[in-house]
Amino acid sequence: MASTILTRNHVTIQGQGDQPMLFAHGFGCDQNMWRFVTPDLENAHKLVLFDYVGSGKSDLNAYNIERYSNLNGYVEDVLEICEALNLTDVIFVGHSVSSIIGILASIQAPQYFSRLVLVCPSPCYINDLPDYLGGFDRSDIEGLLDLMEKNYIGWANFLAPMIMQNKERPELINELETSFCSTDPVIAHRFAEVTFFSDNRRDLLKVSIPSLILQCSEDAIAPIEVGQYVHRYLPRSELRIMQATGHCPHMSHPQESLDLIKDYLATTYVI
Repeated sequence: MASTILTRNHVTIQGQGDQPMLFAHGFGCDQNMWRFVTPDLENAHKLVLFDYVGSGKSDLNAYNIERYSNLNGYVEDVLEICEALNLTDVIFVGHSVSSIIGILASIQAPQYFSRLVLVCPSPCYINDLPDYLGGFDRSDIEGLLDLMEKNYIGWANFLAPMIMQNKERPELINELETSFCSTDPVIAHRFAEVTFFSDNRRDLLKVSIPSLILQCSEDAIAPIEVGQYVHRYLPRSELRIMQATGHCPHMSHPQESLDLIKDYLATTYVI
């Protein structure tokens, strides 16, 4: 069973340390997106990386539309990996929607986790004015999903620059666009629906695990008000506003991301 799970999610392990860090990628991405930050963490930690079912080199035959009809299916992926590897004291590092997946996993099974590192989290992408600015009107999301269904390549061409920003790094924009285009369009569309229509604001107060929120100073997907909201309602959280721009600072600004993560962990752990 354990080997099936590890194969299903294309789990890879690296590093010489004992304490595990579990890296969870964002929508349309895979574990390779963490390559700019993982080398500097290998000496002190056991690094566990994986691909969600439907992403990267995961087993596409394991995709089940009912299981992954909401974020709980992806939460199950995370918890089953923890169980398969007998992980404890895990530092969970999640990007974008995986921040919320990590939050939900920590609520369901807090015994696995010691810290959460939330990179550009958003508990709700849709505006709920006047109290909440998520960054999008519902019609915006519906338009993106409609474009995705009718013209998948055009959707990828449009969304990748919006997410990555940093036009001076076109290779990163191209990589993200390629990653989008390499994902099964049907699975990607369903994951997009699950991601952008989820509302997990009420779950924030249920979290007991300490967390670091990394919020980019300019982010078209999760504006700064979202990071401030998460910090306000997430117990035991610390917020760091980054100089980084875009929605993928671990790729566009890896050194700043590393410095903030190491500084946070150093308050409890020796890096």
